[in-house]
Amino acid sequence: MRRGAPQDQELVGPGAPGRGSRGAPPPSGSVVPVLVFPPDLVFRADQRSGPRQLLTLYNPTGAVLRFRVLCTAPAKYTVFDAEGYVKPQSCIDIVIRHVAPNPKHYNVQDRFRIELSEEGTEGRVVGRKDITSVLRAPAYPLELQGQSDPTPHPEPHSRTAPSAAQPFPENPHQQLATSSFLLFLLMGTISVAFLLLPLQDELGSQLPQMFHVSLGQKLVAAYVLGLLTMVFLRT
Repeated sequence: MRRGAPQDQELVGPGAPGRGSRGAPPPSGSVVPVLVFPPDLVFRADQRSGPRQLLTLYNPTGAVLRFRVLCTAPAKYTVFDAEGYVKPQSCIDIVIRHVAPNPKHYNVQDRFRIELSEEGTEGRVVGRKDITSVLRAPAYPLELQGQSDPTPHPEPHSRTAPSAAQPFPENPHQQLATSSFLLFLLMGTISVAFLLLPLQDELGSQLPQMFHVSLGQKLVAAYVLGLLTMVFLRT
């Protein structure tokens, strides 16, 4: 495979007539669909590694096909592997770099042509496809030109008064654990008290009737006391 600038499709390129030259007749016989992705090339002038795009070409046939990349503005681009072969049911990546990211080229639309031909030096063209290419202006011109931010920033004071040492705050988890323990202790005390109170229909109790509880209340108190016991055992 060859690395270099793409050939100008508007001029007569090297090779036999009819292989990409201007005014070439359309391919005869079976036509192979040229499957490329992306369908359009958009270059950004503010790319750190330079404006470049990756073009993927897929060969859907069962035979080896020769490809060639042509361009209407070959001086502005460098194509890695501008010519080569694609294996059957396989794809190949073609790297295209924009070598002239000048402001005068912003939003100027160029055109690439991908030609597929049969294997061999004199293979006939079986498919071709044109894709557009455009260079977009940088989103942040200052970063592209390497200039610093013109916005003035206040300089720090040369002398600052030493700040007083702040007291180390208490551990919030310890405070939360203490509060939870007190809450559990209160609930446990209330549950034990409910279990010690007499039932409503119990006779012979010295406590007033208002301190008599029902069986359901005692069951709830026992259930809560059991849950608290399990929590204490796990901790």
